[in-house]
Amino acid sequence: MARIPAPVDRPVALTIAGSDSGGGAGIQADLKTMEASGVFATSAITAVTAQNTRGVTGSHLLPIEEIEAQLDAVLDDFDVRAAKTGMLAATPVVSLVAERAPDFDFPLVVDPVMIAESGDRLLEPDAETAYEDLIAESTLVTPNADETEVLTGVAVDDTVSAREAGERLVGMGADAALVTGGHFGVDVVQDVLVTPDGSETFEHPRVDTDATHGTGCTLAAAIVARLARGDDLTTAVRSGSALLERAVRYHHDVGHGPGAVHHLVDLRERAAREPTAEAVHRIVDRLVDANVRLLVPEVGLNVVGATPYAERADETAAVEGRIARTLDGIHPNRGVRFGASSHVARFLLSAREFDPSLRFAANCRFDDQVEVALEAIDGIVVESDRGAESETDRTMNWDARRTFELAEGTPAAVFDRGDVGTEPMTRLLASSADELVERMTVIHDEMGE
Repeated sequence: MARIPAPVDRPVALTIAGSDSGGGAGIQADLKTMEASGVFATSAITAVTAQNTRGVTGSHLLPIEEIEAQLDAVLDDFDVRAAKTGMLAATPVVSLVAERAPDFDFPLVVDPVMIAESGDRLLEPDAETAYEDLIAESTLVTPNADETEVLTGVAVDDTVSAREAGERLVGMGADAALVTGGHFGVDVVQDVLVTPDGSETFEHPRVDTDATHGTGCTLAAAIVARLARGDDLTTAVRSGSALLERAVRYHHDVGHGPGAVHHLVDLRERAAREPTAEAVHRIVDRLVDANVRLLVPEVGLNVVGATPYAERADETAAVEGRIARTLDGIHPNRGVRFGASSHVARFLLSAREFDPSLRFAANCRFDDQVEVALEAIDGIVVESDRGAESETDRTMNWDARRTFELAEGTPAAVFDRGDVGTEPMTRLLASSADELVERMTVIHDEMGE
C-alpha cells in the first residue's frame, strides 16, 4: 500500500548570484543559509568561479540569455516571497536584474558583491556605475565598508560615516541600507541600518578569526529568508546579524585557508538541544544513584549542559528548581528544561568564551573538606576571589576571565570562599557528561561520610 504524502508548505526565496566551487560563499552559501532558515531556496546562477578558502583562480560568466532563462523558469512557477542578488560580475547582468526588478512583487535585497574576502575582484570595474539603477530598485542594500566606499565615495571607518554612507544609498533610491561593520577594526562589530525614518545600530562582539569567507552572502541570505517568512525589515536584519555572529564563531575548519562560515549553525544548535537535555538527564540520574549528597550547597545543586553552539542561557539545559538534599540522598525538584539556570549557565557560557569545548557545569558546596577532596580530581583547580571584583566588574564574564588567567589553562574546578551575602561555592567544568560525573563522584568519594 502506498503511503499518503505529507507535503511541507514553505515560503520560496530566490538568489541571483555566482557559484563558489569552495562552497563557502555565493550560490552555495545562499542555498544552505536559506534552507536552514526555513524557506525553500531557488536560484539563478550568473557565473561559475573556481575558488577555495585561499582565493579565486578563475571565473566564467554565463551567457545573459541563460541567466534570463533561469529567472523566467523560477518566476513563472514559484511564488517567490523575497530575493537577493550576489555576484553579478558584469554590466549586462547588473542591468538585466535592474530591468527585471520593477516587476518583482516581493522584497529585493542587493548584496553588491565586488571584492571577495581574499581580495580578489568579483566585478568588472565598469559595472560599478550600473549598480545605481539596481540599488534604486532594492528593498535593502547590504554593502560592507569597502563596497560602500565604491558606491558612495564615503570612507567608512565608524558608525558616523556608516550612517552618512547609508543615507547616500537611501538617497540613491534604496528603501534601506545596511552598512556592515566587519571592517571597522574595533572589538565590537557594528552594522548600521539606515532608513528614511532614521538609523539603528546592531552590535555584537568581534570574533577573532580570519574565517570570514561567505559572511556577506550568508548575512544577506539570512535576511532574505526572514523577509520571505514575513518578518519586518528590522527583525530580519537583527536575526541575520545574530546568525552571522554565531556562523563566524563556529566556522568550518576546512581547506588550507582561513575556512568558511557555518551556514547551518542555527539549525545545528536546535538539533543539538534534545541530545543535550538527555545528557543532563543522565548526569542527574547518575548523581542520584551515587548519592552525592555531601556536594549539595544550601542554594541547591544544579547541572547545566550547553549545546555545542550555545551562546545564550536559553540554549543551555538545567534542572528546574535545582537538586535538593534529602534525609538519605538527593532529589531533583523538577525536570530538565532549557533556560532553567541563570547563574551556573552564565558561568558556563562565560567559560566557553575561553574554551568552546566546554559543555557541562555544576555548582557544588565548598568548605575545608571539599578543598582537600578537590586535590583528587584530574584537572586544574583554581581559587576565584569574588571579593576582588569591583562593583562594575561583578559579572560572570569577569569571574571566568579572572579564573582562566589564574589557571593558565582550562580549569576543572573553580572555588570561592564566599563573601558577605554570598555562599562559598565550587563550580565544576567539563567537556563531556562522563567527565563531569567522574569529577563529582571522585570529590564525593574523597569526602566520605
